[in-house]
Amino acid sequence: MKTERIDLLNQKGYKIIQNTKGFCFGMDAVLLAHFAQVQEHETVIDLGTGTGVIPLLLHANTKGRHFIGLEIQKEVADMARRSVCLNDLSKEITIVEGDLKNACDLFGKGCFDVVTTNPPYMKENGGLVNPDRSKAISRHELLCTLEDVMKSAAGLLKTSGRLYMVHRPRRLIEIGNLAQQYGLKIRRICMVHSFVDQPANMVLIEAIRSGNAQLIVEKPCIIYQEKGVYTERIRQYFEM
Repeated sequence: MKTERIDLLNQKGYKIIQNTKGFCFGMDAVLLAHFAQVQEHETVIDLGTGTGVIPLLLHANTKGRHFIGLEIQKEVADMARRSVCLNDLSKEITIVEGDLKNACDLFGKGCFDVVTTNPPYMKENGGLVNPDRSKAISRHELLCTLEDVMKSAAGLLKTSGRLYMVHRPRRLIEIGNLAQQYGLKIRRICMVHSFVDQPANMVLIEAIRSGNAQLIVEKPCIIYQEKGVYTERIRQYFEM
């Protein structure tokens, strides 16, 4: 496709196919991939994986046993699948086309150690909806809601399994209420700020299924030390 390009992920020299006319991954996906903790031999599923960037980054940075990316959009899932093949990782990463609302039927309940997700931030009627269908699905809750994500994540996780999510701080109370409703306990959060003197515009969340948890609020993550210049923390993420 003429609008596709191949971008380099610095981690292990992996490459990813993206459509310049569609939704390309951003800083939130990179932050989530570094926030998530995957232990040796653990299995991971990424809900709404898009072009598969999070499974690729997690494979590069962790010793997880197998990674699955679930994506509802056929064309986007195809790009993710081709990116996996491009990096010769078909044995380690599987891309599945499907609806996350049906994830427990597709994979079974309680079969994953880790769930990651970078879901749409905006409610269906929240703000202007992008006329591009792919971008709109990625940004607005057109095909799934926050509750759908939390319900599926809780169903997929083993006891003491972990959910890692990136979202907007304004929906943190809603996320906490839904986590409790579906048997998840938030135990770690990290606020993300573009600049040190600005309010947080993202939040990284770890929740555990059916386990005891005391909430840890981590040191904030600052993206830029000045306009156009990443902080050392972010530079390390891109250089790893």
